[in-house]
Amino acid sequence: MAGQPLNQPAEIPAELDRWNWGAFFLNWIWGIGNSTFIALLALIPVVNFIMIFVLGARGSRWAWQNRAWRDAEQFRKTQRNWAIAGLAVWVVSIGGCATMVGGIPFVLKGSDAYRMTMDVVRADVRVKAAIGDDLADNFWVGGHLNVNANGAGDAQFSIPVHGAKGKGTVYSHLVRNAGTWSTRLLVVRVDGVDAPMVLTNEDHVPIPGAAIGI
Repeated sequence: MAGQPLNQPAEIPAELDRWNWGAFFLNWIWGIGNSTFIALLALIPVVNFIMIFVLGARGSRWAWQNRAWRDAEQFRKTQRNWAIAGLAVWVVSIGGCATMVGGIPFVLKGSDAYRMTMDVVRADVRVKAAIGDDLADNFWVGGHLNVNANGAGDAQFSIPVHGAKGKGTVYSHLVRNAGTWSTRLLVVRVDGVDAPMVLTNEDHVPIPGAAIGI
């Protein structure tokens, strides 16, 4: 009879009962598009982590049962398109996250506070003697940078550095008032040396000998 779906009986053919990447990548979105509303469980925290694997394993079977398909080829092409779309979304999402995370060092290093910190460290005679005249910072740096519209701000950095003579970590705390940064704390710890080098400590905060938490 015209219009009669061909996916009857509901048991999916063995060659179509395979891992469904579209269901795995797009979970609840795929579920709505394939009339498989159990996929909405993927919206529930904690449950969602389990559900995406359940959807990957059983998605093809549920989609075959819950929608009317003209033939196996239509089902195969539709699920392939879902898989391609899901993969594209994940690639874009992961790429976006990686760009954001990878951009953090550039933001920190591009600040005046960071440049002030590194200029003082590179000019210090004790640091040169311990690490080298060629002192350089690593790509990955830690810390935070806040600048308010009124010109105030706060910056804290944890900067791994290295040179011909050794390696270490620079810790600094700067405060910004009326658009101008001032260094409140600047300490360099050299690997293998117990005592830290205190270059600046305007607020006279305690400097632990074994570790520095900033």
